[in-house]
Amino acid sequence: MSTFGKSSAPAKGKSDRSLPLSERVATVEEARAFLDANPHINYFEILFTSMTGVPRGKRLRRHELLPIYEYGRFLPGSILVVDTLGADCEDTGLVWEDGDADRVARPVPGTLVPAPWLGDDVGQVMLSLYELDGTPNDLDPRHVLQHVLDRYKADGLTPVVACELEYYLVDIERGHDGQLMPATGFNTGENPKGIQVYGLPEIEAHGAFFRQLWETADAQNIPLEGAISEFAPGQVELTLKHKPDALRAADDAVMYKRLAKGVALSLGIEATFMAKPWADRAGSGFHVHISVADKDGNNLCASEDPQGSKLLHNMIGGMKDHLADVMGILAPGANSYKRFKANSYAPVGLTWGVNNRTVSLRVTAGPAHTRHVEHRVAGADANPYLVLAAILACAHHGITHKTNPGPAVIGNGYAVAAESGATLPTNWFAAVDYLDKSKVLRDYLGDRFIDMYVKVKRTEQARFFEEITELDYDWYLRNA
Repeated sequence: MSTFGKSSAPAKGKSDRSLPLSERVATVEEARAFLDANPHINYFEILFTSMTGVPRGKRLRRHELLPIYEYGRFLPGSILVVDTLGADCEDTGLVWEDGDADRVARPVPGTLVPAPWLGDDVGQVMLSLYELDGTPNDLDPRHVLQHVLDRYKADGLTPVVACELEYYLVDIERGHDGQLMPATGFNTGENPKGIQVYGLPEIEAHGAFFRQLWETADAQNIPLEGAISEFAPGQVELTLKHKPDALRAADDAVMYKRLAKGVALSLGIEATFMAKPWADRAGSGFHVHISVADKDGNNLCASEDPQGSKLLHNMIGGMKDHLADVMGILAPGANSYKRFKANSYAPVGLTWGVNNRTVSLRVTAGPAHTRHVEHRVAGADANPYLVLAAILACAHHGITHKTNPGPAVIGNGYAVAAESGATLPTNWFAAVDYLDKSKVLRDYLGDRFIDMYVKVKRTEQARFFEEITELDYDWYLRNA
């Protein structure tokens, strides 16, 4: 095992070019084997995930698939920096000044799969963007995450991660007063009422959804595990299995969100990963479980001590020290910040603890060899690639700098955060400013990426607050 000193990673802001292009992208043989095994699939959706985490792409015919594997597909570079609604962000300089120039998109290994909710004759494949010379594009979230993972690899380390997403099942049609409604149960014909956390009838009410969800996940090789009814009517949570391949774990999370939405729509309901659909109900989080293995696969966080190993403490120290810096990524939009409220199971402080869900960073219970930390801050609306890139960057910084996290919180983490004043930035503008000024995140994610991400978010902020809403009229039409 290497010593955890200064990383021998690539230079700041530079992409790792050590792997030949042929080892970073899927082979033509993979596509030919899929076509031979699936002669009935005639249409393919090609997907790219931009900074905002929204998959975008094209639907192609069967004869168009092989050329993507042979030569790639040319796509405009401006799609890297569109806002959440898909509009150009001109301040990035990648629209008019760049001539809206093409980059080349290439297929991600292992992501050519059926998409059954779209029909028996439809498949999909994920893409990553490269410059025309084959260099990984440094604004592609997949490559941003890979750059962070290179830092671990240089130190002989491998992050092992699992993604855990909460979301709501809701009716497509709104209620009589225009309000969002939890999805009507397939077997009851009724909207769920009451919290009913871990309620089995609530899962059974949407049994058709879960059955099709699991079948589709299996068809797409996504390691989806069990379902629970969460802390609000219509809210559910399913976990993706731990993987020693964080890039693939992020691919799985992106594909899972897409298939959950697709399966729900095919059954006449919707799955929403919006962070806070109701003001008086629980928000939806994106919890990430993290440990680190050595080159032999040993868990370096393992310890008979429930608090974990020294390395785990250092990881937590790094994540805790830079939690404010990453909030602009973990909570990417205006609605994201409505989730952070005391006593809501969404964290609000720079806190860590053992077997304690009132803190931001929780060392989980379990056997010594399974010891790891659960990062509980991100919202379900966040981009999985960037969430993993940001928190793994902070964890690695803690390891290499041997950061002390301070004492674990015992008891109510919300009270500790309020008393100490060590709270998260829960304002969208402040969070983006923190990210913009973070030397650590600029080091790990790249100056150019941070600059562009901040420009996209500031464009979104301006556009969001230009809108006049019903709330404006309710508050100010007569009272101003």
